[in-house]
Amino acid sequence: MARKKTDLPVKICRVCQRPFRWRKKWEKNWEEVRYCSERCRRNKNQLT
Repeated sequence: MARKKTDLPVKICRVCQRPFRWRKKWEKNWEEVRYCSERCRRNKNQLT
């Protein structure tokens, strides 16, 4: 059954500090997801 976007789990990106929602491609490893995008993942060493 489909879910509303507002019902999906949310996390805060460690780099940009913005909230991001669960995505289908993260279904199997949602617990390990820390960054909202590939760009943030690449810039993880430049935390402000």
